[in-house]
Amino acid sequence: MKIVSLLTARGNNTMKDKNIREVAGHPLLYFPAIAAKNSKYISDFFVSSDDEKILDVAHNIGYCRIKRPLELAQPDSQHIDCIYHALEMMKKSYNIIPDIMVVLLGNSATIKTEWIDNSISLILDNKDISAVVPVIQDNDHHPYRAKKINTNGFLEPFFDFKGQKVSTNRQDLEPSYFLCHNFWVLNLNKSIYSKETGQAPWSFMGNKIRPYIVEESFDVHDENDLIRTEKWLFENRGGG
Repeated sequence: MKIVSLLTARGNNTMKDKNIREVAGHPLLYFPAIAAKNSKYISDFFVSSDDEKILDVAHNIGYCRIKRPLELAQPDSQHIDCIYHALEMMKKSYNIIPDIMVVLLGNSATIKTEWIDNSISLILDNKDISAVVPVIQDNDHHPYRAKKINTNGFLEPFFDFKGQKVSTNRQDLEPSYFLCHNFWVLNLNKSIYSKETGQAPWSFMGNKIRPYIVEESFDVHDENDLIRTEKWLFENRGGG
C-alpha cells in the first residue's frame, strides 16, 4: 500500500509564525515532520501551507511543497478541504495516489514515531479500519459534565437526560476520550475515497475509527504552550 504523510500548517495564525517558532533548538513543525520521516512505513512526504517560510522549513527537512490557496488557509477553513487539495496536487504534480495518509499538524510536537508506526500497522492488519487516531482519556471534561448557556442566560445541560440520574463523580462516568491534534492516520479507501458519510465532526475519518490511546498530547496556541512543549520534548525525546 502507498503510504504518505501530509504536514499541514498555515501561516495565517493569531500567534505570528507559530508553526516555525523555535522549540528545543528547532522550528516547532520539525518535530512532527521528523517523527514521520523516521517511520518505517512512509515513503513520500508532503507539506501543505500558504506560507513560504513554512514551505521552506519543511522542504529542508525533505518534504515536497504543496502551495495551499489562500482561501483554504483562513481561520474558518476546514481541514478536509486542505486534504482534498493536497490529494489533487499529489496526483497532478507527483503522480501519487496514496492508500494511507498520515496527516500531521504542524503546531503539535507531542508525537513519536512509535505512535505513528503502531497506528499504521493497525490498518495494515485490518483494512476495514477507516482511521486510527491518538486519543486521551479525560473524565474531568466528560460530555455529561458540559453545560451551555440558554437564551435566558442560564446554564443548562447539553443533553436531555430525561430523568436519568447522572453521578457528579467523574470516576462513576463511562470513560470519555478526546481526539489529539498531533496526527491522524487515514485509510483513504475506507474514508475519503469512500462515498459513505463518516462520523461528525471529522467526517473524513470514516466510521470505523480505531483509537490509539496516549497519556498526553497538546498543541500550541500561545507562549505557555511553547514552554510546555519544550518540557515535554526534553522528558520524552531528550530535547530533539
